[in-house]
Amino acid sequence: MIRFLVRRVTLTVLILLGVSLVVFLTTKLIPGDPVATLLGPYSTAEDRARLVAALGLNRPLPVQYVSYLWTLLHGDLGRSIARQQPAAGVVLPAFANTLLLSGFAGVVAVAGGVALGAVAALRRNSVAARLVTAVSLVSVSAPQYVVAVALIVLFAVQTRLLPPGGISSTIGGGGLGDVAQHILLPGVTAALVPMGIIARMFRSSLLDVLSQDFVVALRGHGLPPRTVLLHVFHNSLPSLLTISGLQVGYLLGGVVFVETVFTWPGLGLLIFTSISERDLPVIEAGVLISAFAFVLINLAVDTAHAAIDPRVRA
Repeated sequence: MIRFLVRRVTLTVLILLGVSLVVFLTTKLIPGDPVATLLGPYSTAEDRARLVAALGLNRPLPVQYVSYLWTLLHGDLGRSIARQQPAAGVVLPAFANTLLLSGFAGVVAVAGGVALGAVAALRRNSVAARLVTAVSLVSVSAPQYVVAVALIVLFAVQTRLLPPGGISSTIGGGGLGDVAQHILLPGVTAALVPMGIIARMFRSSLLDVLSQDFVVALRGHGLPPRTVLLHVFHNSLPSLLTISGLQVGYLLGGVVFVETVFTWPGLGLLIFTSISERDLPVIEAGVLISAFAFVLINLAVDTAHAAIDPRVRA
């Protein structure tokens, strides 16, 4: 197990280095001029040259990348150009909000996907199985922004049961109950796609395990159906862990549309606004933190997978 963890951690470090390089080069290709955005249209050539030198933009790209990587290793995520404050102070609170939304959506997605997949696999050729298959197909196919607008119209505009956006009410808000009301619509919207994928994959995994010879042997020995199902679920757990980890990791970077429609003050909305502001340090910090969290989630999933299935460790 130790050797497996060493290999995975080494691979994780290499992946993060690759992500940092890709993020650095991608931000250099974004159209626009951060110096002009910061100085304004009435700046002089001397002001521009002084700021370019201060930001290090006149140095070769390899030197800029090494300097950028060195500051990252010291915990410095740069300084926001548009807000004139450390990028960490802007990105980390937004990332905490994204974690809250993604965590809620992940719980809904995994719980709903497992329930739907189990019904579709254990009640084959029934009306419930056909209904579950239709629901999972619609949840995967429906665009998130369309679902978001439909939920806002239904629950916020017509019935006024839930707030249309934000993380808390501007007047008398901020409590746990208020946040719970605000997270329902964006959380359910973000959970639909991963829930449908988990349901379809878990259904396939259950059907594959149910068709194996050991299940027939367990039933032939007279074991109760509940005991047989426990063995089936145990053998389906590795694939469930893998697909659930991927989908929860997807939520960290895939909720941009949801956060934008519902004005949820998360990392996706922050990166979206920072692109229009040409705020490169915030963009780089946001993408790096999302990638770091995604890689950590996959490392945790791989570790749990190896702990359950000894074949993975080998």
